Amino acid sequence: MNVEDIVTGIEKGNRRALARAITYVENEYPEGKEIMKKIYHRTGNAHVIGITGFPGVGKSTTVSKLIQKFREKGKKVGVVAVDPGSPFTGGALLGDRLRMEGYDVSKNLWVDPGVFFRSMSSRGKAGGLAAKTGDVTRLLDAFGFDVIIVETVGAGQSEVDIVEVADTTIVVMMPEMGDEIQINKAGILEIGDIYVVNKADLGGAEKTVKWLKSMIMMDQEAVDILSKTSHADEARVESGEIFERMKKGKDWIPPVVVTVADKGEGIGELVSSIEEHFEYLKNTGKLVERRVRRLSREVFDLIMDEIRQILARNDRIDFRNHIERVVKGEIDPHSTAEDIVEELLRLGCR
Repeated sequence: MNVEDIVTGIEKGNRRALARAITYVENEYPEGKEIMKKIYHRTGNAHVIGITGFPGVGKSTTVSKLIQKFREKGKKVGVVAVDPGSPFTGGALLGDRLRMEGYDVSKNLWVDPGVFFRSMSSRGKAGGLAAKTGDVTRLLDAFGFDVIIVETVGAGQSEVDIVEVADTTIVVMMPEMGDEIQINKAGILEIGDIYVVNKADLGGAEKTVKWLKSMIMMDQEAVDILSKTSHADEARVESGEIFERMKKGKDWIPPVVVTVADKGEGIGELVSSIEEHFEYLKNTGKLVERRVRRLSREVFDLIMDEIRQILARNDRIDFRNHIERVVKGEIDPHSTAEDIVEELLRLGCR
């Protein structure tokens, strides 16, 4: 299939064309860039939902149950599941689809024409996503999926890139996760639009929910309010007045949803929270704001990629000689970078 065949196939709902397009994009074939240019005008309609959280908290099960709920609402669902890649080969056991199938043998999501799965290897990229996750999400959008769910490798201290592709970010946790300081360091309390305490039947969920709610509210303004609160204000605390003051000025407070995903418990409430957040984004203009920020970063990264490619293929700029001068101590790296950029602009290199 050539580029035109693939683009036409995507417009007509041909899943084989979609799969081929994803392969081209994921492997950075030249055709992938051409496809992305031609389908862009069809994007921007889907609600992109990111699911992240530490390994073992039940992200895949939650995704599986969310698919069922959205399908019951008549929505078409695309899923991108990112698995860790080997740092040596870049390969990965793309097991998320297997796990989903195992959890839903009675539903058999595989034969549902309204569902499309794609697993991707992170190929060593940090941040919890694969390098081309954003483009693959855009292809699913152009294909016509109403909801696109992106499941990350797992949130660690730097694995918060899901906010780069998702309109709504969901952080999945479980009771008694242990080191709360470590969770704070991971930054996941800063990226969630919705928090889920899954596996609530294990016990300890109530404690985790309370802790989460208190941490979500804890910004500098809240600290100032609490620092001025004493035992004399006990009645105001009990009445909720202090809490209302802490809420003031916050137009979206991430809800904490309790689930037992493998039994389907709490999934309906989670879907309601997801839909409520999307409406909030649209009604307040924050959806546009988020997408502008996201596209700004993406275009900047693409500019850097173009410059790297120009440097790699252009023989009028002796890149190696520049580096050798830095190694010999004849010039510093910053000055070298400035010289190279000036040379690129002067030559008008392509």
